[in-house]
Amino acid sequence: MATAQATPARPVQPGTGRGPLAALRERPAAGKLLLLALAAAVLVPLVHGRWGGGVWPDALTADLSGPLGSVTDWIVSNRDSHPLFLYFFGHISNAVVLSVRGVYLVLLALGWAGVTVLAAAVAWRVAGIRLALTAAASFLACGLLGMWVPTMQTLALMVVAVLASVVLGLILGLAAGLSDRIFRILRPVLDTMQVLPAFAYLLPVVLVFGVGVPGAVLATVVYAAPPMARLTALGLRGADGGVMEAVTSLGATGRQRLLTARLPLARKELLLGLNQTIMMALSMAVIASVIGAGGLGDRVYQALSAVDVGAALAAGIPIVLLAVVLDRTTEAAGRRVGTEPTGPALLRGWRGWGLAALVTAAVALVGRLTDGRVWPDDVTVAIAGPVNTAKDWMVDHLYTGVPVVGGTADLASHFTSGVLNPLRSGLTSLPWWSVLLVVAALAWPIGTWRTAATAVLAMAAIGVLGVWEPSMDTLSQVIAAVAVTLVLGFSIAIGAARSARLEKLLRPVLDVFQTMPQFVYLIPVVALFGVGRAPAAAAAVVYALPAVVRITTQGLRGVDPAAMEGARSLGATPGQQLRQVQLPLARPSLLLAVNQAVVLVLAVVIIGGLVGSGALGYDVVFGLAQGDLATGLVAGAAIVCLGLMLDRVTQPTARRQRQES
Repeated sequence: MATAQATPARPVQPGTGRGPLAALRERPAAGKLLLLALAAAVLVPLVHGRWGGGVWPDALTADLSGPLGSVTDWIVSNRDSHPLFLYFFGHISNAVVLSVRGVYLVLLALGWAGVTVLAAAVAWRVAGIRLALTAAASFLACGLLGMWVPTMQTLALMVVAVLASVVLGLILGLAAGLSDRIFRILRPVLDTMQVLPAFAYLLPVVLVFGVGVPGAVLATVVYAAPPMARLTALGLRGADGGVMEAVTSLGATGRQRLLTARLPLARKELLLGLNQTIMMALSMAVIASVIGAGGLGDRVYQALSAVDVGAALAAGIPIVLLAVVLDRTTEAAGRRVGTEPTGPALLRGWRGWGLAALVTAAVALVGRLTDGRVWPDDVTVAIAGPVNTAKDWMVDHLYTGVPVVGGTADLASHFTSGVLNPLRSGLTSLPWWSVLLVVAALAWPIGTWRTAATAVLAMAAIGVLGVWEPSMDTLSQVIAAVAVTLVLGFSIAIGAARSARLEKLLRPVLDVFQTMPQFVYLIPVVALFGVGRAPAAAAAVVYALPAVVRITTQGLRGVDPAAMEGARSLGATPGQQLRQVQLPLARPSLLLAVNQAVVLVLAVVIIGGLVGSGALGYDVVFGLAQGDLATGLVAGAAIVCLGLMLDRVTQPTARRQRQES
């Protein structure tokens, strides 16, 4: 019998002998797309045969106008007689009015000199002498522009709204930070509140509280509280485990652990939450001028109605100055948390604050004795006239007749006919089920099946609400504006990442553009481009560009120096270093920039309903103007769904980012 000899096994060469399953495991995105294609091959014929293609079928649409109209009628009929309004909402309204009036009277009592010294003293104690001078100059500039009284009105509303937002955000953040169940419940609520456009908050508030300061303050609170809640929960849940274990081992109770460990460890997140709440409250305070908030926002809104660029800029500059001072002060406070105090020993701690209070009181008393409560009218600088003259010159020379390009009006027309119209026609002509498939194909590869399901259900909800076509119109405007924003933003950021001088020059420009109210952007854009969808897209680009430039620059500059040095040592050119090292390693920052561009562009495109952008923005504005809860809320809900979908398809999940890294 012959014995069988074992043949030696040949080594498997890398990249050979792999089956298709192994290849799919190495490329999970391809596997997900393959599964999606198989599911589509089975489901699409069934869906198409049952409901057809084209726009969203009427059989899958729910008419909410009747129920929401009934709610509107009930609120209007019972607002002055029902106990819920008389003894609950009425007391809230009175408390808000009294609080805002009280703060405003205190500011008037301090006088312009006292308020200026108070702002400088607080900035000095928190951030140093340089910011103190900036704060003093900013408040003096508000007076020189003739906007002292509107600035104090806005500041009074801001103080009350921010305090209420911080209290509400702390309560929600504490609950979410200490309880996993509450965190899971609050997370989608906070997501919705963050995506919902500011205009959508105004309609229900106006129905309940009417036009005036109470509605403006409460809409601002609802809009500005989520960042505080999010960051508070993040800080509490991210507390150092070793410290918490040590405190527990010492026998501390739950309350003691919270007060002595969790909250102190989360101080930076709390101050960052305060910073974000202040910025969002200031933005909302301007938008709330539509419902009678008064102050600087009312001046901006009146200027928008009259297309008065000079008046809008005169009111917009104080808003920017307030935002810069408040932003820098809270940011400096966050940086100083946990560091040793600086400056003379006699001015540290309570002694420095006591000196600041004493100087403020003395200046306020002198101003009171010299009748200096309000900025003198004869010490002002009128900039509206020169600005309008410059605007008129730009319109006369740039609106039309420019060689080669033709002028801004022609550019807007070409952008509308060459980009916006084809995009809108393409999206509206696609079968509704194909849009859902595209959304799933974009969301699933960069996330989980839950991410894809959320995005698809959000788009399906738009169809169920009966606003499929206007939503596709809005989506076309967002896609076009985001594309322009990313091209410009990435180009500028690459230059800023390579040149420290350029980044330094860009910083004040980005500060101004990032803090300017959304309304202010619309006015020069309308003057140069007319009304329509193109001006709304242009305003959205200008509004979102600073965030994209900042995030991208930071990401490119944050690339590991060792990786860059290795690329240079191998002889890589600057272009190769950018394409092969910086951009791949900065991918998380680039994706975050894309995500922020989408969110910010969507917000301004909706406000563009005021200048003829149409679609969902027009429905929200129309619902607010006519008190039509059905139209306004349905459009607002569609915008939330659109924003949720765009967020899911542009932001990878944490697990996906870990896999890629």
